[in-house]
Amino acid sequence: MEADSAVMKKHLLNVLKGLIIGASMLIPGVSGGTMAIVLNTYDELLAAVSHFFRDPKRHGILLATFSAGGLVGVFLFSKVILTITERFHYPMMFFFLGAILGGIPALWKKTGIREFRPLQLLWPLLGIGIVSLLSFTPDSLFNVNSDNPVYLLMLVLAGILAAVALILPGISISYMLLVLGLYEPTMTAIHEIQISFLLPMAIGLAVGTLLMVKLLETAMTKYPSVTYPIIIGFLLGSLPQVFPGIPSGIHWLICPITMAAGFLAIWTLSRISSD
Repeated sequence: MEADSAVMKKHLLNVLKGLIIGASMLIPGVSGGTMAIVLNTYDELLAAVSHFFRDPKRHGILLATFSAGGLVGVFLFSKVILTITERFHYPMMFFFLGAILGGIPALWKKTGIREFRPLQLLWPLLGIGIVSLLSFTPDSLFNVNSDNPVYLLMLVLAGILAAVALILPGISISYMLLVLGLYEPTMTAIHEIQISFLLPMAIGLAVGTLLMVKLLETAMTKYPSVTYPIIIGFLLGSLPQVFPGIPSGIHWLICPITMAAGFLAIWTLSRISSD
């Protein structure tokens, strides 16, 4: 009986973590992968996808509970986050900035670096450079008319690119959608359950996930002192996209508070999950 209770508790905890990760992916600049690291569950999820057929029952239950929570988080909070961000733009964007920065200590811990050397700065700079290049993607690239036969293929391709951001910590799926000019259409499609939009995106996400997961698992296991600093660079490189500009008026007082709140929320969550 106690064993069954422990298993049920673990499943419920996985659903809750999935809900948090799903909600976090709606926030521009906040990476679902980084949130999974903060919640101390990223390695487990990566292994479950990569080695699914070795133990399909165990890995399937794990992925199903996380996916259920993630879907609830996405559908439950999509309209709420969009509305609050529109109504309180500056305070919320500064909250997101703090949340991004709050994930860096957990990522740095994963590097295994005990003695810092100046040459190690090259890896975060590489990550910043990669994300900066993404910002040059034309917004109109995926604005294809829905009557065009190419429309569905473009959505599948967008899903594959979003999967890279979904799997790779440090690059937020919301940031990727912003870069592709698809953030608001995707939020609207989720809220209104537009199957013709969401299904091709979901197919692309599945394909992109399968392509990325094994490569990333190998890199993070064998080369953590290189991989994680690059991921930190991804995070830092996403900050300009989230930064709304210099606040004015009462926002001078509110924005630093919301930024500190975002940092402390994610930092505290990472500390609790690592205990």
